[in-house]
Amino acid sequence: MVLAQLGTSISGALARMSKATVVDEKVLGECLKEITRALLQSDVQFETVRDVQANIKKIVSLDTLAAGTNKRRIIQQAVFSELCRMLDPGKPAFVPKKGKPSVVMFVGLQGSGKTTTCAKYAQYYQGKGFKPSLVCADTFRAGAFDQLKQNATKARVPFYGSYMESDPAKIAVEGLERFRKEKSDLIIIDTSGRHKQEAALFEEMRQVAEATKPDLVIFVMDGSIGQAAFGQAQAFKQSASVGAVIVTKMDGHANGGGALSAVAATNSPVIFIGTGEHLGDFDVFDVKPFVSRLLGMGDLPGLIDKLQDIIPADQQHDLLEKLSTFTLRLLYEQFQNLLKMGSLGQVFSMLPGFSSELMPKGSEKDGQAKIKRYMTIMDSMTDAELDSPNPKKLMTESRTIRIARGSGRQVRDVVDMLDEYKRLAKVMGKMKNLKIPKNIGKMSDTNQNQTIQQLIKALPPQMLKQMGGIPGLQALVKKMGGKDMGEMLGGMGLGGDL
Repeated sequence: MVLAQLGTSISGALARMSKATVVDEKVLGECLKEITRALLQSDVQFETVRDVQANIKKIVSLDTLAAGTNKRRIIQQAVFSELCRMLDPGKPAFVPKKGKPSVVMFVGLQGSGKTTTCAKYAQYYQGKGFKPSLVCADTFRAGAFDQLKQNATKARVPFYGSYMESDPAKIAVEGLERFRKEKSDLIIIDTSGRHKQEAALFEEMRQVAEATKPDLVIFVMDGSIGQAAFGQAQAFKQSASVGAVIVTKMDGHANGGGALSAVAATNSPVIFIGTGEHLGDFDVFDVKPFVSRLLGMGDLPGLIDKLQDIIPADQQHDLLEKLSTFTLRLLYEQFQNLLKMGSLGQVFSMLPGFSSELMPKGSEKDGQAKIKRYMTIMDSMTDAELDSPNPKKLMTESRTIRIARGSGRQVRDVVDMLDEYKRLAKVMGKMKNLKIPKNIGKMSDTNQNQTIQQLIKALPPQMLKQMGGIPGLQALVKKMGGKDMGEMLGGMGLGGDL
């Protein structure tokens, strides 16, 4: 998960505060000290951290709180709102509309990952039903067009560039005219970068912008530079009318918090963050869900959106029907869905109560490797074994040895996979009869309470505990609003609907 160390430190400070017998000024002071230390270690500007601390103290005035007030909850809410304020510039960015031609120009320093980010941006919108195209107007860096061509081919996005023409503005205009004729509704222009901010770079950007008149200029910035991002974002914003920022290299860098807060201080909205080298390592940046995941509060609405992208609506009902008999084949399908959703750390961080401590650095890759290992073992099984309602009973020693040999694994790996299936089948047995009405967040209080009681009985104790117990589950139901919780649990293979 992005900024896992920062999230662990802040959520740990809040957890220790919550466990205190009495929440007084001393306990609050210790909690704020830990949060301050965590933010400074993430390279957030000192002035910003000082403001966050002062604002939390102002919101949480323990002396003026009425008797019986839940002080712990007020402190948690104050920390949440202040972190959101720190990262939110309060200004929306331009959003392309499908079917309506839009031109987006990318700018940034050399080495920030700008060309790769262009392809990631194109692939993201292609997945949303757009018809994107890429234009390489970078004539400064040797190999820029080759790199863009390679990324565009991988993303299956049409591209345009020239090995002969040296005028970037001319290439940009030619590419624009070509893709407008081809009815592309999102034309992405990649411009030259430099090793440092200099007059030649800004002049070239101005010429390309003047020639193409982009709807949005996106500044791509290296997240590892921390609070130095403030100066970069400010300089580009003044010179190139930057309307949004994408922060790259957010995986494994402790300075990411400083970069995000510094950009927000320039009133430039961050719209995406890059979390790796692959085209799919690209996340939408939305402040409230991001902070919610950071503090272990989850983002179930975001998780539902991910599930609905992976599992088409016409398949969701079939999936729910299959739950009446949980087989290895269904487990295989759920593993496929899980891998399609992106990194396991990101998916699990959307679950309420999830702490990044539950998935330490390195274990995410181990988790994905284990899922793939189990799928390889299942690939060596017969249809009868995959569709059996009780494969453990069916599994003889000779079958186990045959499957192990066929998959190139040890016998103990096959036994481990079957034990994992048995554990999950037990959870499914509790969940499959659970009836969850649509739009639970819009129901009357009486009906909501009845559904919550159903959930409490059906949910595994550990899952309920991670959600924050009964109060956490009640808060989750309210947070769902108009979202269909039945679809969400169904997509995860955990429920039914009315």
